[in-house]
Amino acid sequence: MSLKLLLNGSRGRMGIAISAIAEANNAEIVSACDTGDDPRSQIDACEAIIDFSFHEVTAGIAELAVEKNLPLVIGTTGHTSEEKAQILATVEGKIPVVWAGNYSVGVNTLNYLTRKAAAILGEQYEPEVLEMHHHHKKDAPSGTAERLIEILKDGYQIADEQVVHGREGLVGARPRKEIGVHAIRGGDIVGEHTVYFCGDGERIELTHRATDRKIFAQGAVRAAQWAVGKAAGVYNMEDVLGLTD
Repeated sequence: MSLKLLLNGSRGRMGIAISAIAEANNAEIVSACDTGDDPRSQIDACEAIIDFSFHEVTAGIAELAVEKNLPLVIGTTGHTSEEKAQILATVEGKIPVVWAGNYSVGVNTLNYLTRKAAAILGEQYEPEVLEMHHHHKKDAPSGTAERLIEILKDGYQIADEQVVHGREGLVGARPRKEIGVHAIRGGDIVGEHTVYFCGDGERIELTHRATDRKIFAQGAVRAAQWAVGKAAGVYNMEDVLGLTD
């Protein structure tokens, strides 16, 4: 039976992609909402909510999900720390939420491999992150890159102030306790992320390249289906795929 969805951000790139693959992935978009639409109009016919809208909008959708006791999938990126805190305060302990910067199975495998590589290679290998996206993307670094940074910060015990976004001028020698993050914007690049582990005499690169947005759409629908019936909590796509260990 198809999962009945409220899709918020339905006219954006990801909203269009989700609508295109929904039927083939056992889902039905019962309510397609975007700017100017009322998400309450058909909410009672929905079994889950997927949000790919704008960072200022997610908090309101989270409140609606809690009010209606519906699982929520958040794919929107670019939230401020204050917005993240507000959303978490709204949903924690009340509904199941899958919140990920990227819903691709491949990208979440990259997350898993990055964690494993950091543990194996250790501090003799210096981590750097490079991400590339189309010229329409508004936030940097991407949500996917943010997740990779968090994994590396945890693996290398690196503080927020030791994450360097780009380098310019006479910056001096690279300290061991640092993660360099670099963003490229141009053309129609769907998404590319590379984690570098740079050692003396060798370099390991883990790369994921996306060529079609349907991979993210399929993952988001899969996350919504997984979340139905789950205990209240905030999950990520690695939970959905069983990659946590």
